[in-house]
Amino acid sequence: MASPIKLAHVAIKTGDMATAKAWYLAVLDARVQFENEMLCFMSYDDEHHRVVLALEPGFSQDASTAGMHHMSFTFASLEDLFNTYEKLKQKDIEPVWTINHGPTLSLYYLDPMGNHVELQIDIMTMKEADDFMHSETFAKNPIGIEFDVNELNSRRNAGAPYEELVHYG
Repeated sequence: MASPIKLAHVAIKTGDMATAKAWYLAVLDARVQFENEMLCFMSYDDEHHRVVLALEPGFSQDASTAGMHHMSFTFASLEDLFNTYEKLKQKDIEPVWTINHGPTLSLYYLDPMGNHVELQIDIMTMKEADDFMHSETFAKNPIGIEFDVNELNSRRNAGAPYEELVHYG
């Protein structure tokens, strides 16, 4: 049996298309590929669509009833991740949880429907991440280490070295 070669897209139900669309466009710096009164297809890269919003009139959801735990989007660099954090903070969109998982540095947000959305950077190579996930360190703490996003961003803006900012421990 063959494995998939990539995650193609995520489709999300919403009862409020305008609010959901505005949030995802802002958070992903995406563009609308197609929309009508029931569907909105968005992309942020060369894929024809990465996120689909589907209007389901009367649908209501919050973080306590969401069935999916989270979806995750990887940024190319620490600068891209924190520039996005600063841009979103200006729009009153702030992370609800920030954690250094070891292989990734992650900022978790809640979308308007209560779904968790992880914005992350890879801070290890895939080989290093694989080794880390099989280590005693990971076995003792498979979630990671929480951090203060404002403090880390201040250190980044003050010129702290990358290795210091992403250090696990």
